[in-house]
Amino acid sequence: MTRASTTYFMIPCRFGTTTVPVPLHIGEPSPGAHPLEQQADWLQRTQNGSIPLEVMDSFAKLLSIANENDVSFRELCAYAMDMALADVDDSPVAPAPMDGSSDT
Repeated sequence: MTRASTTYFMIPCRFGTTTVPVPLHIGEPSPGAHPLEQQADWLQRTQNGSIPLEVMDSFAKLLSIANENDVSFRELCAYAMDMALADVDDSPVAPAPMDGSSDT
């Protein structure tokens, strides 16, 4: 797999009681393989870390959707991440003032 055919996302992974963002690379997985299987194995084996189950499940679901609709898994992941970030940007919670002032 060439670098041009992968995208990465910063995913919060667990290292004991600590959570740290880790770049997970997304490409077109081999048929029958979980899209994050090799990275999850490597993270556990070399860093004693783990990808949260809900992240593993989400990527497995995205792979299933990509296969059912004959679309690029990598592109679907990028689209899903864009939509998730747009939902966060549209949240009704007001951002904290940048000047240090507060309304309380």
